[in-house]
Amino acid sequence: MKKLFSVLLIALVAMTGVFANGSSETASSDGVTTITFASWDTSQNAYLYDVIAAFEAQNPDIHVEVQDTPSAEYITKLNTQLNGGSDVDVFLIKEADKAKTFYDRGQLTDLTPYIEAAGIDMADYNGTDANFTFDGHTYGMPVRTDQYVLFYNKDIFDAAGVPYPDNDMTWTEFEELAAQLTSGEGANKYYGAHFHSWNACVQNWGVQDGKHSIMSGEYSFFKPYYEMVLRMQEAGTCMDYGTIQGSGIHYADVFSQGHVAMLPMGSWFISTMIQRNQTGESDVNWGVAVIPHAEDVPNGYTVGASTPICINNASKNKDAAWKFVQFISGPEGAKIYANAGQTPALSSEETLELFANAEGMPEGIVEGMYASHISPDRPAMDHVTEVDQMLLAEHQLILLGEETVDEGIANMNRNFAEIMGN
Repeated sequence: MKKLFSVLLIALVAMTGVFANGSSETASSDGVTTITFASWDTSQNAYLYDVIAAFEAQNPDIHVEVQDTPSAEYITKLNTQLNGGSDVDVFLIKEADKAKTFYDRGQLTDLTPYIEAAGIDMADYNGTDANFTFDGHTYGMPVRTDQYVLFYNKDIFDAAGVPYPDNDMTWTEFEELAAQLTSGEGANKYYGAHFHSWNACVQNWGVQDGKHSIMSGEYSFFKPYYEMVLRMQEAGTCMDYGTIQGSGIHYADVFSQGHVAMLPMGSWFISTMIQRNQTGESDVNWGVAVIPHAEDVPNGYTVGASTPICINNASKNKDAAWKFVQFISGPEGAKIYANAGQTPALSSEETLELFANAEGMPEGIVEGMYASHISPDRPAMDHVTEVDQMLLAEHQLILLGEETVDEGIANMNRNFAEIMGN
């Protein structure tokens, strides 16, 4: 009888926890459920703590414990944790294309029932959830969306007596403009443009049309953009790839130090420039314009990616985790992101106004952020990481002059077929 009573008592306690929390979640003695939130470089992004503080104020029965990891180590650590059955409850995915890998391993919670119960219209996210939707179900909520834009140094334009970039400019016009803005020699050289070492900073212009992707398998659409960058390297209107790679030059440094007139880069760099100007690391008078486009591509077509927030399928606190996911990806979180100069995935007139009025934001930012279509830089598909690494290797060989553009593209086509088992 004593054993039976003990079993019944344990069961009663367990059931009490279920009914109290609406799930199998258990709260601490003070009635607070703690969820672990994994992110990267959180200490450098104060707005995340602002989101957490606002969430906890509205949900005093939930405490969010941040697990902060340096950017370079984040994906490796997250993989190790999830593969080992970690108690991380909710996490951001740093590289959106990695979502498919987590899904394939069964590590993502299906958010569709939560979304439907909350009455969320996913159309409000402008298709940015596509990379996190598998077999008709949503496994990640878009939090922020970054797109490629054109950063420019107003001081260099003013010194050259050249009008600022137009928000409807072709790549041909961009190349011509870079030539007008290049001046000086050696340490005093000012480049008309700068392309960072990533393969995305050439190949993105090929997928900008919305018809192609890095998973297309036939890559002749990259050719005009490699030829453009090689011409500009030869003319000295942009820094050559060998110098960038050999010296480990970072785009943020050359632009914020005032050596580059135009920089095609992701909108995440906006907050970096604001911060550097506020701390005195930079005094560049900068602006943002719409990314250039090919003659046969509509204005406003760009490339980008959304950062999703997901719930660990092994989490014991899924309901509490969902409340945080809904908050950070919803209107409240979007306002905090926008107010900090970040670009929330959920956009509205109010968030755009907050974004434009964020401290340190340049004039004309809303017009410069215009986008009529955002193609994913890396679609969430099988083998996308292998393909991206292969494309990077060929990218390096082309820009270092170790193979011609045609040879590089032929190798891309052949290597893609091998990766895909064709």
